[in-house]
Amino acid sequence: MIDNNDRDALVMYRLNQAIETIELAKFLLKNDKLVIAVNRIYYGMYYALTALALKNSFETSKHGQLIGWFNKEYISSKKADPKFGKILRNGFQNRTKGDYDAFVNFDFVEVEIMLSEMSCFIEEIERLIV
Repeated sequence: MIDNNDRDALVMYRLNQAIETIELAKFLLKNDKLVIAVNRIYYGMYYALTALALKNSFETSKHGQLIGWFNKEYISSKKADPKFGKILRNGFQNRTKGDYDAFVNFDFVEVEIMLSEMSCFIEEIERLIV
């Protein structure tokens, strides 16, 4: 069990990790490392979502459980726009495809859009945390 001071520090750590991942994904995109950029785009959202979950005293190491929790607590309850559930789901699916499927290619413009959506997602999570 995490005490409140440690929890708040961990929330901020994960949120900062998410924000730093935006810059890393931009760097990877600029250097045409698209599959790795897609991975970082998802993980940036995952770090932000982990911060939100911690803020709400929800802890899991399972990505599916975390996404399900977000959909139940924030999308279904209308605390967040449904587009953020879609952005997260697409990010997870693209990351899985890029990490585990063979011969996967992503288009530069497609990854650029994913990066923009990731930034919006992280901003929304920041809003929900504050």
